[in-house]
Amino acid sequence: MNILITGANGFIGKKLVTSLANQHNVICMSRSCHPYKKAAAYVQGSFDSIVDLRALDIHEIDAVIHLAAVTGGCTEEEGLAVNVMGTRRLYRYLLDRGCKKFVTASSIAAVGGLDDDFIPLKLPIQANHPCLATDAYGLSKALVEELTRYFQRVNPDTDFINLRFGAVANEDWLPPLIEKDKRMAVPFIVLGHVYASDVVEAIVRVVEAPIKSGVRNFNLVGPDISSTIPAREILSSILGAHYDLDYYKLPGNEYKPLYVMDDFIAEFGYEPRRSTRRPAE
Repeated sequence: MNILITGANGFIGKKLVTSLANQHNVICMSRSCHPYKKAAAYVQGSFDSIVDLRALDIHEIDAVIHLAAVTGGCTEEEGLAVNVMGTRRLYRYLLDRGCKKFVTASSIAAVGGLDDDFIPLKLPIQANHPCLATDAYGLSKALVEELTRYFQRVNPDTDFINLRFGAVANEDWLPPLIEKDKRMAVPFIVLGHVYASDVVEAIVRVVEAPIKSGVRNFNLVGPDISSTIPAREILSSILGAHYDLDYYKLPGNEYKPLYVMDDFIAEFGYEPRRSTRRPAE
């Protein structure tokens, strides 16, 4: 395939180019300099600039992996202008040129986890949990997901997949030591990490899968909660005893992640492998 990767010089982008370039024609797009010898092509520019996008005119593009974005802590102006309107510009450009497959880097922050006081509607959190975000970044990611639904309605033969990544960790990252009775900042992010190697493998599985018309959201976090304390105990200290945590009482579910991944595992045959639980000392 001819695969466009935005944010190709970023943390995940670099690893993804290396993984895909031997089997596919990878077209890299990034604001910084060209770092890849194996890539089929490189465009220096920003995905939200129609002028920069015109540099892609000479390339046929079958699929896009859209990683580039302004990240957590962005202002409303940045989040909406770049993440939402910029993605609209990029996807409109690609749709008009016949691209059919769109893999979008969304985030578990789309449900509202960047608010210290966020409480999910239900646990574990579904991949289509509505946006309750009070921050611009989470809002922007949820709006991009809604944007893909609009584009798919207008273009019924297209395949849009939104991957709600957990907090992506480098391979040498060690999970923090969680204390049950100590107030935790953004607990639904801290407890939902995933290693970069699992993210890259998951994206490869998704982009190489046959086109399936529609829009699907999938959570992608580590295979367990990022805590040595069982999920029910740590969640009770955050949410209170009144919250329904029966799922985590079931045998084998004591350290299950806070985000449901069953649909992803069933469709793509891949479950994140590397535990994000702190090893015993």
